Amino acid sequence: MARLLLGVSGGIAAYKALETARLAVRAGHAVRVIQTPASERFVGRASFAALTGAPVLRSEFEPDPARGAYPGEPVPERTPISHLALVERAEVLLIAPATANTVAKLAHGLADNLLSTAALAAACPVLVAPAMNDRMYRHPATRENLARLAERGVRIVPPREGELASFGERGVGRLAEPEQLLEAVETALAGERAHHAWRGVRVLVTAGGTREPIDSVRYVGNRSSGRMGAALAARAAARGAEVSMVCASMSVPPPPGVRVRRVQTAAELQAACQAEFPRCQVLLMAAAVADFRPAAPVAHKLKKDAGLPRTIELEPTEDVLLALAGSRRPDQVVVGFAAEHGEQGLASARQKLARKRLDAIVVNDVSRSDIGFEADANEVVILTAAGERRVERAPKERVADAVLDEVERAWREIRGGGGAHAPRAASV
Repeated sequence: MARLLLGVSGGIAAYKALETARLAVRAGHAVRVIQTPASERFVGRASFAALTGAPVLRSEFEPDPARGAYPGEPVPERTPISHLALVERAEVLLIAPATANTVAKLAHGLADNLLSTAALAAACPVLVAPAMNDRMYRHPATRENLARLAERGVRIVPPREGELASFGERGVGRLAEPEQLLEAVETALAGERAHHAWRGVRVLVTAGGTREPIDSVRYVGNRSSGRMGAALAARAAARGAEVSMVCASMSVPPPPGVRVRRVQTAAELQAACQAEFPRCQVLLMAAAVADFRPAAPVAHKLKKDAGLPRTIELEPTEDVLLALAGSRRPDQVVVGFAAEHGEQGLASARQKLARKRLDAIVVNDVSRSDIGFEADANEVVILTAAGERRVERAPKERVADAVLDEVERAWREIRGGGGAHAPRAASV
């Protein structure tokens, strides 16, 4: 399974760390434990050693009899640096309970004991599960420290509300239950493995709305902000993919670390996609491409006092997604997006799914004001040939993750159900 490093700091909730260690071992994980000196006032090292089958460390100056090895591994011949060896080999670090003092140390990069030193050296996912009195948890300093850790990518397992250590007190500050802590660990492990599985996969994301010129100033456009496309690109990059974006008009910037091509019109977007599509394994067509454009745009500005035309003749634009899907290779996954209005949207989207031969189409109802255009949240239905999946109203980053999960399912079907977790890089 996985190598779990469990850090235990000095709070009465340390007894829950014992059960967490027991559950993790039962689940097949190899567990090592680091305790702070204060934690031994609540739970002794012998208890953790008995549950994990491995020595427990408290100080960076004490020798590790296992020399950094996890249960089931051979003991190295050479003695490593204790505070680096355990965390260097760990696949995930869980600090539970994390007291207000420990949270503050982590937030400010202090390294005055073995646990805080190991956390500073961690390259694996780090989970912090706070546990403290309600007033301490709600203090602005603690809130700021947790927010700072979250900004750095530390996963916070929030405390629960209930009875606290002080007699008669209730509030938010109870350490999450051991089952919840183990679930958080395994979720982090799954995400990290997905990250490695997507490494080297080339993903093309289109985003924003095209603008079709009437003259040199005016245009026919739409309300797309590009937020959904930006979220897709960010989440695909977070999974380890090599992401390229073709960006039409957007009200948000593309995420850092992706390659960007800027376009304005549907024709420009088509040309950019035709150049990029052959080298990618996944296409996420989130751009709102105009269905029509002025048939006779002019190169200069039409003057109001000269009399603007009473009518503007429109002509259809290219169906970019249909053309790309028609030229796809067997190893490519193609996902479309449909902004539909009202109850008939799903039926229309199902027709598009079949006609354009897509792996999936993501449908959102733009008749609602609280989702879709210019909103940070969305609620969608992901249609595939096998059925549909509804994603309730959530931040667009969470919707993006749901879409990427469907990409993984489509890829497994392409590979004949061979159990691959994500697209593999193809030779191009």
